[in-house]
Amino acid sequence: MFFASDNWAGAHPKIAAALSANAAGFDAPYGNGGLDQSVAERFNELFEREVAVFFVATGTAANALSLASVNRPGGIAFCHREAHMIEDECGAPEYLTGGARLCPVDGPLGKMTAENLEAALSRYEPEFVHSGQPMAVSLTQATEVGTIYSLDEIEALAAIAKKRGLPVHMDGARFANALVSLDATPAEMTWKRGVDIVSFGGTKNGCWCAEAVILFDPSKAREFGFLRKRAAQLFSKSRFISAQFDAYLEDGHWLETARHSNAMAARLATAINASGKARLGWQPRANELFPIIAKETVEKLETAGAAFYPWNAPQGFAGAIGPHETMCRLVTSFATTQEEVDRFGELIA
Repeated sequence: MFFASDNWAGAHPKIAAALSANAAGFDAPYGNGGLDQSVAERFNELFEREVAVFFVATGTAANALSLASVNRPGGIAFCHREAHMIEDECGAPEYLTGGARLCPVDGPLGKMTAENLEAALSRYEPEFVHSGQPMAVSLTQATEVGTIYSLDEIEALAAIAKKRGLPVHMDGARFANALVSLDATPAEMTWKRGVDIVSFGGTKNGCWCAEAVILFDPSKAREFGFLRKRAAQLFSKSRFISAQFDAYLEDGHWLETARHSNAMAARLATAINASGKARLGWQPRANELFPIIAKETVEKLETAGAAFYPWNAPQGFAGAIGPHETMCRLVTSFATTQEEVDRFGELIA
């Protein structure tokens, strides 16, 4: 019963097979091989326009380099106060941008609101050099607490950014989970709503190690190439990343795995609600759940082999957590089985 993170899951058999199939032979390195070019074209088709694709090793690298590509002197990027880049990336965005800052923006359950973003941006007058200057807005989709920005919410936040000439970045570590939940297309969830750059994650959804930065303005590709090389993120044998994305995107496989993990989260939510021994802090929209469980029950679940983490209640959480209770985070993945979910439901009941 592995619900600690979708990072705990291994690689999907289709991804592993693709790596093996491309292990022999020779191909040009550094993104110049035939498979690299084929996958780049596949991303063009996926997003319904020409894009520039850059493979990197981790989601942290994708986020940090995305911000580095739009940095300004005294630059400030605006993100939710509980976003991964501000809470869990060890200062990588600040480091790889050469000193840009992250400004936290408030909002309930992982999502910044348009009003709060407007207020945060309004603190910085264009000619007041002492405080620095805004450089970007970053949204996490799905958020760190499993909520999802609607298409209209993305558009509203992007409009505020565009009014000030700021690019919009999307941290898509769980891009696929959000996409299938919204029943939207990649284009509809990104550039058609005002997004300029995406950190496109595959690792959490069945890949071995496949992350990419997608630029919707290919004219910026040259500069980004230098940024990636300088940050030691340019793969020599890049065909092994391409092989993963090739299998990942083929015949909608990436959407199937995301639908499965979301469905397992919904099944787990039903079991938790029916248990009488725990309650959800809010309903899951993707593959993360945040139940409130008695500490005694948590110990019993862990003793029985369930893996999950205690979690701090996010900003805007309106519920109550008693002195003998704790909030937990459970995450499902492509590898989660109904048997695991049902066993957890039996234990918690």
